[in-house]
Amino acid sequence: MPKSTGRISIRLLATSLVGLLLGGCIGLPDGLEAVKGFRLESYLGTWYEIARLDHSFERGLSRVTAEYRRRDNGGVQVVNRGFNAQTGQWKQATGRASFVADPQLGQLKVSFFGPFYAGYNIIALDPNYQWALVCGPSHDYLWILARQPQLNQQVLATLIKKAKEFGFSTEKLIMVQQ
Repeated sequence: MPKSTGRISIRLLATSLVGLLLGGCIGLPDGLEAVKGFRLESYLGTWYEIARLDHSFERGLSRVTAEYRRRDNGGVQVVNRGFNAQTGQWKQATGRASFVADPQLGQLKVSFFGPFYAGYNIIALDPNYQWALVCGPSHDYLWILARQPQLNQQVLATLIKKAKEFGFSTEKLIMVQQ
């Protein structure tokens, strides 16, 4: 095989593997489904983080919010913000989100770092859009969000129970100080 053909094959294989790896980052954990009948316009606005599984990009943050706004191109601007009490500083990240497939399915992909996307999957949602249970592409990422800084304790307990039934390690949830 000529050298140039070998280089093209390796490049094609590498591109395919990167595509598969990145595509896996926007999926759902096995056995879970995103909510159907999703309405983006009802989801836009500010959400307060009530609880989360720990991960490096939010470690040590309190008073965490996420704001979703419609972008001119039809996508969504995402602004995540939290306070680090140890440093006394706010931390903010701005990203973009778009639907993975059907806009009536609560499955989006979000990027804060150039071309790299992660799954944003709404797996339970209040009919009036007052709370949401959101996960990433694996059982390592889970958030409980609400429209108010506090969530009714009975509703919170129900969401934690549901998350446990979905296979999340709810004993590791961090209750976010608002």
